[in-house]
Amino acid sequence: MSDVEVVPTARDLGQASMAAVEAGDRAAWLALFAEDAVVEDPVGPSMFDPEGTGHRGPQAIAAFYDNVIGVNESIRFTIRQSFLCGDEVANVGVITITFAGGGAVEVDGVYCYRRTAEGKLAGIRAFWEPDQIRSLD
Repeated sequence: MSDVEVVPTARDLGQASMAAVEAGDRAAWLALFAEDAVVEDPVGPSMFDPEGTGHRGPQAIAAFYDNVIGVNESIRFTIRQSFLCGDEVANVGVITITFAGGGAVEVDGVYCYRRTAEGKLAGIRAFWEPDQIRSLD
C-alpha cells in the first residue's frame, strides 16, 4: 500500500464541478477552488462581469454562485467532447438552465477547467455567446 496521494486531473475537477452544480451543492462546488482561483463565465466583459476581469477569490466566486448558479431551478451539463491537456481540460457541450420562475434555455460553449499542482481548481473559463442562447419555451 502506497502513501502517494492521487491528485485529480483537470477533467476530474471539471466533472466534480459540474456534478456539484447539478446537485445544487454550493459547499461542494466552492470547496473545489484554490484560494486564488478565478471564474470567467463567460470570458470577457458580460452581464455577470462588466469589467471582464473574472470573479477572483473565495468571496467573489461564492457571490457568483449565489447570483448566477444558485438562483436557478436546475442546471444540466451535456458534454459532447472533452480534451485533457496537462493541467487543463476543455469540454465542448451544452448547458440547459431551468429558471426558478419558469422557462429554460440552452447554452452551447466550451467550458475549460484548470487545476493547481495540489489538485484544486485554479480557474474556470467558459466560452459562450449571450446572443446564441436558445430559449426552450
